[in-house]
Amino acid sequence: MYPVIEFCINNLVSGSQKAKEELEKDPDLDVIEYGCTSFCGICSQFLFAIVDGEPIMADTPDELVDKVYDFLEENDLI
Repeated sequence: MYPVIEFCINNLVSGSQKAKEELEKDPDLDVIEYGCTSFCGICSQFLFAIVDGEPIMADTPDELVDKVYDFLEENDLI
């Protein structure tokens, strides 16, 4: 089973689309898009993804990708 990376469609429009596209290139990740992830406070302030149930926040798409991989490595998910 691969780690699940979830994105909110509203956050994709706000700038996390590039991070999603980069993470989708990794065959060892399941990247999913939802209409809403119920993290509205975070969604309105940061680019973010939910990794294994934990919100990961960043200011840029590249930083978000780096933080997602850091989280995965720190938690032995990859």
